[in-house]
Amino acid sequence: MIKEQIEQITRTLPPSVRLIAVSKTKPVEMLREAYDAGQRLFGENYATELRDKQPLMPDDVQWHFIGHLQPKQLKYYISFVSMIHGVDSVEHLLAVEHAAAKVDRVVDVLLQFHVAQESTKFGFTIDELPQLQQVTLPLPHVRICGVMGMATQTDDKDQVRGEFRRLKEIFDQLKSSLFAGRPEFCELSMGMSGDYPIAIHEGATLVRIGSSIFGARDYSKKKELTSPEIQ
Repeated sequence: MIKEQIEQITRTLPPSVRLIAVSKTKPVEMLREAYDAGQRLFGENYATELRDKQPLMPDDVQWHFIGHLQPKQLKYYISFVSMIHGVDSVEHLLAVEHAAAKVDRVVDVLLQFHVAQESTKFGFTIDELPQLQQVTLPLPHVRICGVMGMATQTDDKDQVRGEFRRLKEIFDQLKSSLFAGRPEFCELSMGMSGDYPIAIHEGATLVRIGSSIFGARDYSKKKELTSPEIQ
């Protein structure tokens, strides 16, 4: 089932878009099914769950941390994470720099911008760009690769489209100004199971899809990562 779902989704993706399989709360058996189907990019929301799953999966898996960043938990995944999606403040950007310096790595990050109508979502605002400008260049252990964001959870497709379009405008603005001449600034992470086709149409390069691959999440099973057979 997982294999078929991945194949069905990837057939709809243009070559410029990569799929991140969001595997939070799912056991390693299911991740391995996705891996055997060719999936290599996996997204996790919980720091300790990511820490515990990483050694149980093959070395060529690219782990994306897509949850809300908590500086005290960076230690759990900073040594191996491929990309951190949710850097939503200057404070958090500096925290990633500090943690990455400790393990002598350059870590790829995306700047999260708040474009949704929901106040519960995190992210920079356009008004905070001057703050970013002051700290982006002298960070030897952080590589800013683009932006990410989430649309409002609504059935109003026009609203979702407008929010994704706004995020693309922010991306283009940064790419032509603060990050001009920096080819690594090329990623736009937006779109989930319910709205990723709209996100692709509006310019996404990374889509984060979980329930359409693995089924609905059972948060009571978050810590049950694997069966005794796999251990």
